[in-house]
This record gives sequence, C-alpha cells and structure tokens, in this order.
Amino acid sequence: MKAVIMAGGFGTRLHPLTINMPKPMVPLFNRPIMLHIVDLLKRHGITELIMLLYHQPETIKHFFGDGSEFGVSITYVTPLDDFGTAGAVKAAAKHLDERFMIISGDLLTDFDLSKALDFHEEKQAQATLALTPVADPLQFGVVITDNEDRICKFLEKPDWGEVFSDTINTGIYILEPEVLDLIPAGENYDWSKDVFPAMLAKQAPLFGCTLKGYWADIGNTDAYLAASRDLCAGKLKVEISEQAEKKKGLFLGAEAGAIEPHQAKFSGTVLIGDNSRIQGRASLKNTVIGRNCVIEDGAELRDCVLWDNVFVKAGAKLEGAVVGSNVRIGKGATLKPGTVIGDHSTVGEQAQLNTDVKVWPNKIIEAGSIVNGNLIWGEVWRKSLFEGALVKGLTNIELTPEFAAKLGAAYGSTLPKGAYVLTGRDAFRASRMLKRSFVGGLLSAGINVRDVKRLPLPVLRYKLTTFGEVGGVHFRQSDRDASVTEIVFFDEQGHEISSNSAKAIERIFFKENFRRVHFAEPGAISDLPNIADYYREGFLRALDKKQIYASRPRVVIDLNHAPAADILPSILNELGCEVIELNSHVDETLTPQTADEIEARLDQLGRIIVSLQATAGFMVGPSGEKTIYLDDKGVPLSEIETIALFTVLEDPKKSEQIVLPITAPESIERMATERGMKTRWTKGDGRSIGLAAQEKKTLMAADMERRLIFPRFHPHFDGMFSIARLLELLGKQECSISDVCSKIKFDYYLSLQLPCGWEQKGGVMRLMNEASIDLQTTFIDGVKVNLKQGWVLVVPDPYRPLVHLRSEAKTQLLAQNLLNEYRTKVEKWQKELQGK
Repeated sequence: MKAVIMAGGFGTRLHPLTINMPKPMVPLFNRPIMLHIVDLLKRHGITELIMLLYHQPETIKHFFGDGSEFGVSITYVTPLDDFGTAGAVKAAAKHLDERFMIISGDLLTDFDLSKALDFHEEKQAQATLALTPVADPLQFGVVITDNEDRICKFLEKPDWGEVFSDTINTGIYILEPEVLDLIPAGENYDWSKDVFPAMLAKQAPLFGCTLKGYWADIGNTDAYLAASRDLCAGKLKVEISEQAEKKKGLFLGAEAGAIEPHQAKFSGTVLIGDNSRIQGRASLKNTVIGRNCVIEDGAELRDCVLWDNVFVKAGAKLEGAVVGSNVRIGKGATLKPGTVIGDHSTVGEQAQLNTDVKVWPNKIIEAGSIVNGNLIWGEVWRKSLFEGALVKGLTNIELTPEFAAKLGAAYGSTLPKGAYVLTGRDAFRASRMLKRSFVGGLLSAGINVRDVKRLPLPVLRYKLTTFGEVGGVHFRQSDRDASVTEIVFFDEQGHEISSNSAKAIERIFFKENFRRVHFAEPGAISDLPNIADYYREGFLRALDKKQIYASRPRVVIDLNHAPAADILPSILNELGCEVIELNSHVDETLTPQTADEIEARLDQLGRIIVSLQATAGFMVGPSGEKTIYLDDKGVPLSEIETIALFTVLEDPKKSEQIVLPITAPESIERMATERGMKTRWTKGDGRSIGLAAQEKKTLMAADMERRLIFPRFHPHFDGMFSIARLLELLGKQECSISDVCSKIKFDYYLSLQLPCGWEQKGGVMRLMNEASIDLQTTFIDGVKVNLKQGWVLVVPDPYRPLVHLRSEAKTQLLAQNLLNEYRTKVEKWQKELQGK
C-alpha cells in the first residue's frame, strides 16, 4: 500500500521558524516532523511513499533522498502550481492505481493506522476519514457521523455557535483510486471544501473512523512548543536518535555531554544533540538541545527547544522559548515563555524579551534592551483582535494611539488602494483621539477617508447602504464598561464585517505586512456636510407622516448627551410631536454612565412621563442604535417586552416576516403567527440579523438588547427610527403602550450562564448533541431541544469561557425544571471531560 505525504505548505503561521526551511522539516526531538510521520507509516507496514512538495522542495529531497536510508521508497511529485489539497494529489494520480492513504507531513501522532485500514475494508468505503475529539475544534473541520459511522455533515472551521461536536477531521484519509476521478486536473481543489461534500451529496460510501491516541497539528509556534512539552512528558513515544543515559530522562548524542566536572543539573526529559556541550552549573529541565550547541555556566533552560549551533552565554535564563539555528544569546539575557528567535540572530547581554515576542532571522537586539513587541513582523501576545466585528480594549492602555494607527494601516491594506471609507465616532474625547490615529493608518495605506466626525451610528450605516464607500468604522465607548473603547467595522452595505474580513485584518496586523504607498499617494480626508439631511429625508419617506402628525404625541426623551440630540428632536418636531428633551446638550467632557446612574435616570424619566401625561418616554443609547422604551405610566420595558410590543402592533401584509435570534422566546413567534406573520430564526450576532433583515417581506428584525431594524428604511439597527415607528403604530392602533403590554401573554422564559473552559466547550457541545440525537433539535446557534413541556437551548459563548442556557415553558416550574436538568447535564459533562 502507498501513502501520500502532504509536504508542500508554506508554514506561514509557524514564522519565523519556517522562513529558512519548509514546515515538515522543522525539528521535533531533533528529528524533522515529517520523519516522525515516515516512522509511523513504516511501523504499520506502509513503505511506498509519495511526497507532494511545493515550497522549498530541494531541502526535503536533500534530506530524504530516495528513502532507502530510512527503510522506505520515496517518489517526489512537485505540482506546477498551488492546486489545493486535492488538486495536488491529482497531480500524482499516475502513481496511485490502488488504495492509498493521505497524511500531512506536519502532524505529530501515534494513531493506530492499521485500525483505520481495517475499518475502511470492513465498511467497503470509497473514502475513510480519520477522526478524533479535540478540546478546541474551532480551527479544524468538525465532522458528524451517524450510528453506522457514515459521515452525514461537515462544518469547516466553525464558530462556537455552530459547534455541535468536538470530533474533527485529522487530515488522514484512506481512499480508493476512483475518488481521484472527482478532481479536475489542473484546478485548485480541496478535500474538505470540494471533494468530500460532493461525495456526501451523492451519498457515496464516505465514512469516519474515530481514532484514540495523540494527535497534534503543528500549526503555529504555540502548538510546536506544546508538542515538544508533550514529548518530554512522555505522552507519546517517538524514535530518538540520541542514546539514553543511566540517568532517567537524559539522552545524549555523539560527543555530547557536560564537561568535567559533572556539575550540570538535569531534570525531566533532556535531549542533547551531537557535539553539544553543557558547561559548569547549567540547569536544564524538559529541554531539547540541537547539534553543536554550547550552554555556559549558570544558564537556566526550562521547557525550551534549541536548534543547531546555538550559543547560550553564562547566566542566561530561557523559559518556554524556541531558538533557531546559529543564534547567540548574550550573558544574563532573559527569554520569557513564548519567545521565538529566528535563525542567525543575536540577543545582547542583559536583554529581556517578554512573553510571546517573536524575532525574525538576522536581527540584532542590543545589550540591555527590553523587547515588548515583535521584531520585525507581527504580534502574537494578543491571540485575536476581533470579537465579531469589533475590536475593544481599555482606553489608552490596550487601545493606544499607536495601536489604532497600526490597526488602521492593517484595515487599509485589505482594501483597494484609492478606495473610500467612512469614519465616525460618538461624543467622547477618547473616541476622537483613537479615531484620528486610526485615520492616519488608513491614509498611509492609500485609503481616502470621508470623516463624518461626531454622528449617530445609524446615520453612518444608512450612508453605507448607498454606493461610494467600501466600508466604515465607528468609535464608541462601551455601554458596559466606561473605561473600554469599541471600534466597530462595517462592510460596503453597512453590515458588520464578516469573520473572514476580520481575520484578513488580523493577519496583516500581526505580521505588520502593511501596504505603504508612495510618498505622493497617501489618501485624502474629506467631509460629508449634508449626510444628516440625507438621513432625514430617507427617515421621513419611510413613515406615514400624516398619521403621526394627526395623533400629536407628547414624548419625553433622554438624549444621553449623545449625537442623536443633533438630529432626532428636530425630526420628531417635524412629525408633529411635542418633544420634552432631557440631557440634550452634547458634552464631550462627560464619561459614560454607570448602571446605577442609568437606573436613577430611568426613574427620573418615568416620573416626568407620568407628571406630563406623556404618550411615552425614551432613553437613546450613546451610539443611537439602542433605545430603552418607557410606557405612558413611566415603566421601562424589558428587552423581551420591547420585541413583543412591536410584534403585536405591526399590521402585516400577506406572507411578511419578522427576524428573531434563536435565543428569543417562542412566545413572540406565537404572537407573530396570530398577527399573520412568519418568524425567521437566525443566529444572534448583528451581522446575521442584518443580513436576514434584507430578505424580502421582512417587516422587522430584533436582537435581545433592545436593538431593532425596520428594513422599510434601512436594514440596520436604528434606535432613533424605532421611536418614530412606534409612534406611528400607536397612532394607527389608537392605543397606549401600557394597554398593549397588559394584554400580552408570555410563557416563562429563563436564562443562566455557566463557567466553561475553552478546552471543554467542544466536548460539552458534542455530548449535548449526542444526548439529543433522538429529540427534535435545531442547530442555528448552539443546540436547541424542543420537548413537550417547552424548549432548552445550550450555546457556547464565542468570546468568554462560558456556556449559556435558556429555557421556556408554560409554567415557571416547568421552565425552571428544564433549566436545572440541563444545568446538571452540562456540569456533569464538564466533570467527565476533566477526568479524561
């Protein structure tokens, strides 16, 4: 039997280690990663190997030769172009006339491949995928099988709301040669995105074999260090070139060892390569030393990997570091966990490289330097920038002007040179400070900026629905933490940017691979002086002005010292409203309100409503997207009451729909049905709701934070338009808010959140899915189970180590019992996962 080893990747996520060598040749325990794969294949009787090369192929050919030195036979195939994972194998089709295995050359695993081969034969499969459960499935392709191990669903690199299992595709496949007929020659084709989904659609015999054991994708430097630690800890056994010494855990190569007298201290597992020297009282724990290295007296190395020809001077302290070849570490230097030093670099005496600093090859760090950021590319100390479509952090601590300028340059580098972008902000000075720095970064990348300055966010998003700009960015202070600034990104239609767009910005930000235009080509800044008038015209066109004018509503509005004060009162006055304004002066010196301050102001607002016998009261959020509604008795409406109020007031035409997140109560769906409307369920993030709101015959969309969309105006959250729409609906129905709310009947809706570590989320969702396999389930966002007594939803939080539970039933007891039942299950599953 033959095996195809995929060895053509560029290994960019493993930079700077893979700048001078292909990723499969990166050493693990002083042997190339791919050599461990060759050893594994040989142990299972597979000795005819085909290596698919692309990036730096000569390095691999020079090491492996014809394979005879390693007890195998190797054929090399180098495709003419990057044809993708499946297209590359198609290029080797003439060598594959029988059953064959595909395996990645950058994996570390001890899987029982023979078991997978027997499984393939037993199932008479055309294709068998080796599967395994992992703690964090987000970076891999999740695979779901039925009771007969036949694959029934693929999900490539999901987010937490889509994780229904922690069983992932390991990249190890057993295939019959006829599968290659599904791949067109000379085209970019991928197994997971193209071939396997096509086989699934044709109901071809496509199976998944779950294998137990060790498996690691050496995808980045963190994974590389983790794999080295696992080898030191004995989590799997691999071939070791060095000879074991009498001292347990110590392995020495030829001509290697501590120089007399034997004062060096070794603990854990230590590998010392050929001709390397450990001098004096050096201390090494769980560390791998390459060939021709020197570790001087008093140096301390813990959980480190040193490649060949590394010189560590006396007194240096290295922990959790990777040091490339031909590197000199100066006397007394400190390398903290996660540090990676590229080949041919020099670290000066007493220099300090802080956590997760990466140094590209051929760099000089001067003596005494303190290095907090990467030299020259990227930053990995922050694992990801984005939470959905926004970047947030502590103002002037995490989000500094320097950070904002760099972020602007990264964003601009993803856009066509010369394109136009809208930028705006709320009323706070911190937002202005960071926006100005961000704009400088955009200009440096050749992007033109239309700066709308201080403006409600719905106005900016409304402008983006027209042509002219490729995106927009809004700066605001968080309504949850006054010390935090949020930077929200939007696409050319005004929707929150997609996860792919966010990742593209992140990649450039971390690599610092910015586009720097010629000195005569920076972008320009311009204003849009009539943007508020443009918004006003569209606002008024979307309403029945005569209806509102005829009812002459009296409203009390707390404008929160926000930019909405410059627009909303005049529009409502034009509609015939009597407007009593509170906090209408836009004041940039103020700071965002605390929860207690907001509660006190709502109480004050309620009392004013009652005393003035007003129709309603409103508190507009700082960015203008969100509004808190108070009825004619001064009582604030909850998030659910807000959605229900608009639902029962709507006057739908045939087949119209409302859009709700899957987390919303089904009581509202019942109300919509009674009014002749359909309900379109979607995920709870702003982008998903906005895109669904664009569908034909959508009357309204809502999230669970009092943000509403009325597509008749524009498909984006707009707290200002929502106020006018409510007044229009109340006028048509000739009723008060309190009267309407008193007639609304809700089921009992409960929610809670439980701590759940990142490494457990995938397992919890897999067990939830398995426990619900015979029940009526929905997988829009998390796993929702419909039962006779009600429903329960379990959804992992995408940004925090939490899992959310929600339930709804006819009685409070039933709802509470459901919540308690699944809380107990989730806690039990977490304990089971911890015990493994």
